[in-house]
Amino acid sequence: MGELLDQNLRPVCLGGDHSITLPIVRAFGQRIPDLTIIHFDAHPDLYDELEGNRHSHACPFARVMESGAAKRLIQVGIRAMNTHQREQAKKFGVEVIEMRHIPALDRMKVEGPIYISFDMDALDPAFAPGISHREPGGLSTREAIAHLHAITGRIAGADIVEFNPAQDHTQITAAVAAKLLKEILGKMIAN
Repeated sequence: MGELLDQNLRPVCLGGDHSITLPIVRAFGQRIPDLTIIHFDAHPDLYDELEGNRHSHACPFARVMESGAAKRLIQVGIRAMNTHQREQAKKFGVEVIEMRHIPALDRMKVEGPIYISFDMDALDPAFAPGISHREPGGLSTREAIAHLHAITGRIAGADIVEFNPAQDHTQITAAVAAKLLKEILGKMIAN
């Protein structure tokens, strides 16, 4: 990843669970000061550890914020947050936009370099059933695209994670992931 960034490229990573985001964002943080992460997800992924693992899919943003790899973390679409994760969000100064506060298009107006991390379970399972951790009450595809379009800063890179083809019996989630990828790439080209 570092080699790509050293060539002034803007990588987009696909696949895997959310644990892949930590090493990617660390590479960005070492090269791009004042990075803002806009994280779309049903879950804040701020656990200090999950089942003894500090590097699980439920912990990447705790590690990101501890390491200082990002200046700012904005989380969009959160709807499954416990007391521990609320405390972690407060500790790290995370800006949490829960589903009950959607739309929040004005909150996407961010200056400076941005990294987008899109967990497919940010979407309601009606729009993206091919995921492992279904959480009803999420974003529609249209709401997700509207929030992506509202981002104003320069997108330095992105990831789309947590798509589970084994759960995607109608291939609708694959189609939605492809649409989100197209929209993110379009934003990157436009700015």
